[in-house]
Amino acid sequence: MFLKTVEDYIKFLQSKGFQFQEDAVGFIYFGKQYTNASDELTNTAIELTLKAQKSFDGSFYVSLLEMLVSNKIKTRLEAMQFVKEKEIIAI
Repeated sequence: MFLKTVEDYIKFLQSKGFQFQEDAVGFIYFGKQYTNASDELTNTAIELTLKAQKSFDGSFYVSLLEMLVSNKIKTRLEAMQFVKEKEIIAI
């Protein structure tokens, strides 16, 4: 489910009971700005990080976002296919 903004997605996750550590939200926005990623790609990286790590891991998230951006991944579907093909995480 894609929600338009990163802020909306974080609020959505929190409404489902997921609690971010104090520094996690800052890491999310840092990664987005650092990689110049779209909200869709940022949200996808958050989702994949949570699936892979079972909690939010800032360094994993930033590395994943960097990898997606450097490989010119633009959409959630492309990101899902990329991590599956590269066997980064099992989805």
